Amino acid sequence: MKKNDRNLFILVTLFVISIVIANVTGARTITTGLSLGSIPLALSGGAITYAVTFLCTDIIGEIWGKETAKGVVKYGFIGQVFATACIMITGAFPATDPVMDTAYQTLLGQNWIFVIGSLSAYLVSQTWDVLVFHFIRGRYVKRHGSTKGGRWLWNNGSTLTSQIWDTVIYATISFGLGLGWLFTAEGRMQLIGIIIGQYLLKAGLALLDTPFFYFFTRNADKR
Repeated sequence: MKKNDRNLFILVTLFVISIVIANVTGARTITTGLSLGSIPLALSGGAITYAVTFLCTDIIGEIWGKETAKGVVKYGFIGQVFATACIMITGAFPATDPVMDTAYQTLLGQNWIFVIGSLSAYLVSQTWDVLVFHFIRGRYVKRHGSTKGGRWLWNNGSTLTSQIWDTVIYATISFGLGLGWLFTAEGRMQLIGIIIGQYLLKAGLALLDTPFFYFFTRNADKR
């Protein structure tokens, strides 16, 4: 396996692992201890690892191009559907140990609405990320003749905007509809809090991953 192929394989593997972990931990709500006025800020447990996926697709898009990044997003979606089906099928069989089965259902037996929320948010946000990344990149290269000095623009511009879609769609479907937060005044306040809390975290991680993006794409123009 050539070095470039090996690096792509590593990134795709990291991408898939991050997605699976994010889906498993997504239903757990984490309190931040912070508030915006009277709105407590919280976040989904999957927000931390899911942020890694955007760095992966940005690196892949910068080095291997738009079509490869789109392919990774497509196969990542298929992988999520397959993993979800395997978890549901396994959970449908009777268990010999009720204590272990309770733990399994608590960890992996997510409500189907969370699955829909996760898949919907993934498909919209990741597709948006790839399109905006290459739109900004293409316009910059057309104007300046190279990527020099501009990588932070499409790296951050694509991720910061795609995270809005991801956060709003996932929280609204999973918590707003799934847990019924949309239907009570208190629930809507919780929903606003988790959307703001998640986005602030994701935006912070997006900005912090910029040096890693530069490091891993430092030889992209020499490829």
